This record gives sequence, C-alpha cells and structure tokens, in this order.
Amino acid sequence: MNSAKRAQVHAPLLKVGMLGAGVVGGQVARLLVEQNSDLAARSGSQLELVAICVKDLKKPRPDLIHSGVSVTSDGESIVNDPQIDIIIEVMGGIEPARSLILQALKNGKSVVTANKALLAQHGAELYEAAADNGVDIYFEAAVAGAIPIIRPLRESLAGDQVKRVIGIVNGTTNYILSKMAASGASFESALKEAQELGFAEADPTADVEGFDAAAKAAILASLAFHSRVTAADVYREGISDVTADIVRIANEMNHVVKLLAIAQLTDDGRIAVRVHPALLPKEHPLASVRDAFNAVFVEAKSAGELMFYGRGAGGEPTASAILGDLVAVARHRALGGLGPKESSYAERSIAPMGETETRYLIRLNVNDRPGVLASVAQVFAAHSVSIQTVRQDGSDKLAELIVVTHAAVDAALSATVDDLRKLDVVRSVETVIRVEGGAN
Repeated sequence: MNSAKRAQVHAPLLKVGMLGAGVVGGQVARLLVEQNSDLAARSGSQLELVAICVKDLKKPRPDLIHSGVSVTSDGESIVNDPQIDIIIEVMGGIEPARSLILQALKNGKSVVTANKALLAQHGAELYEAAADNGVDIYFEAAVAGAIPIIRPLRESLAGDQVKRVIGIVNGTTNYILSKMAASGASFESALKEAQELGFAEADPTADVEGFDAAAKAAILASLAFHSRVTAADVYREGISDVTADIVRIANEMNHVVKLLAIAQLTDDGRIAVRVHPALLPKEHPLASVRDAFNAVFVEAKSAGELMFYGRGAGGEPTASAILGDLVAVARHRALGGLGPKESSYAERSIAPMGETETRYLIRLNVNDRPGVLASVAQVFAAHSVSIQTVRQDGSDKLAELIVVTHAAVDAALSATVDDLRKLDVVRSVETVIRVEGGAN
C-alpha cells in the first residue's frame, strides 16, 4: 500500500459542498475526484465532494457526473446541511453568494472562495463572520488565478513592511494591449480577436473598463497595508481610449502600455490605490508580461523587490488555487487551528487620486512658430509641474509636441492639461496617459 493510500485509510472524512459549477467549478470537481488520494495525504483528511449547487439543472454537466454527488439548484440546502464541513464558492457575483457564504460561516463551515467582487465590496463582513464562528475563509483564487499572491501577502510578508504593489491582474486587457503592440492593431480589432479566442466576454465591460482589476486592487491593498480597502476606494480608468498611436509612441520611447493595478503608501502614510493604463519602461519586469498572463510586483522594505507571475485565469489554473486553499482549510479542520484572520489594525485612510503623485505623457498639436514651446512651458510652470523630456516634430506650420513630466500630484497634472487646451497656440491635446517606472 503506497503512502497516499495509507494516509487516506487513517484520515478523517470531511465533506465538501460547492456553490457554482461553471468552467472553474467543473474543473474543481474533476480534480477533487481525480486527485483524491493525494489530496487526502496532503491535507490529513479524506475529502468527499457531496453536493453541488447549479443554476440550471437541465444543462448537461459531464464533469459533475460521478456517484454520490447531489446536484441541486438550492444553495441554502448545501450551506445548511450539518453533514457538510467545507464550502467552495465559485458562483461569482454579490448575491446570493454573500448571503450563502455568511450562512455557511455562521453554521461553522469553513469557506474557500474565488469571488473577488464580493471580497472587494463585503470582505470585512465575511472576515468578521469567519472570526466570530471560529472558521477559515480562504481566497487565493480571487486575485490572479493560479499565481500565489494572497498567501505571500497574508503570511510570508507579515513580518515586513510592504511599500508598493503594482500588477497586471486582468488577462483580457493584457491580451488586447499585447496584440496592439505586436501588430499595430486598433483597440476594437484586438478586442474582437480576444472575444473570438475566448479571452474576452461578449460584454467585456468589466475587464476593459477596469472594474475587474479594481476589485483585485482593493484586495491587494487591504492585505498589503493592513487596512480595509473596498472597490469604491480605487480610482479606475479602462483601456477603451488607448489607440494604436499611443501604443506606437510608447514603443518609440522604449515603453509598453499596460493596464496597471497600483497600491502604494504615500509619504504621509495614506493608501493610494488606482487602476489605469500607463506607459511602462521595457526594462521593467512587468513589461515582458504578455498575452493573457498576469503578474504582481511587490516592493517591501526588507525583502526588496518580488515578482509573482503566471496564468491569471482559466478553469484549471483557478482550480489549482482553490484546491490549494482547500488543502489548507482541511488541515485546520483535521488537526486544529485556523488560518490568518483579517489584519486591518493600521486603519490607514485613502488618498484621493488628485493627491497621488504620478507622471504624465502629453501629446499636443501646436502651431509651429517661435515662442510656442515657451508658452507651453509657462503653463507647466504655473502648476509647478516639471518637464522631464520634450520631443518635437513639425511640418507645414503644424508641430507635434510630446511632453513627459516629472512626478507631480495628479490634480496639478490634470489642471495643466486643462490649461493647455485653452492655450491659443495649442490646436489640440491628442493624448494624455500616465507613466510609471523609471526616473521621477
């Protein structure tokens, strides 16, 4: 008898219920059955999937067909079943997921969830319910799929001081921007290809307008800075206004365009958290993250710079993170103890975007005549914004200026752009995009 089978014979039985059976849920169910002996050996418990809640009972679900599993559309029957020890939630959305998870926690069941939107909006309520009832809530799969980032922030870096977290946390937008950079395609064309290949939903709003990344940014900021941060605290811009020209100019400057989720401490100890497209130097580690891959770059006081990279979505990668959490939770059920509780002791406030330091690239069409550059420079000076570089191309009395600023508060940069639009020598402000990385 091999070691896995010996472990399974002596391990206590823990029953698992699952809410949701889509792409991720189907893979979790399959892997939980296929790898049952190994998971028992690793967790110290026999893990038996006994019930699954689905939205449509009539839909064929070949991955869920195996003996002993009850398939129902009644989620309450699963979370209220006294025989079930652990709940896996992969249904997504706010309700009924929130109510079902709260009920499961109150019933003394540990929970594994991949629901980033729920955690970003109601995380504090769920963490308190878990603590009050002496059970675990784990959520590694909520951010960046298979990439281990939640546990490092919750546990590995708990003895350090995280200064900044910057990440590419949405595979759809990264695929679109990678395609635009590689082929010169327009945003619309790259989006269409992403939809045809299954990287983007029919309604891509949550991805391309930054809502998905904002939810993940809120979770990362909460963990990194030991404070409660919600999705509503995150400044958000999407990539729908990124043009082929912007991507081309970035390349000419040895930069790439990425949708970045950024959370950092300000000099006065507040949290600045934002999601927006930005130029990133090609030498930055995140610049090489292409297609649908994700990566998170962490800067800590003692550990220095850390990079976490991998597949940020998909059935199997996400299932991998869920099963890792399941093993951790099962160990606690079998052997005693609990995982880390919410750490929000710092109670840091949120810095408004207008008070957050960043850099701008501004592209202007101007009249090509003496004194234009001086007039433009005066506008920057009036708002105490320092110019780092200026590039000028001109023909037929019309010139293009590309200005990259030094770091300044966003409100001053935005006011500078507004006043440039009013300047009589400026025909149009063609491009405004933030710049991250490199010298300030």
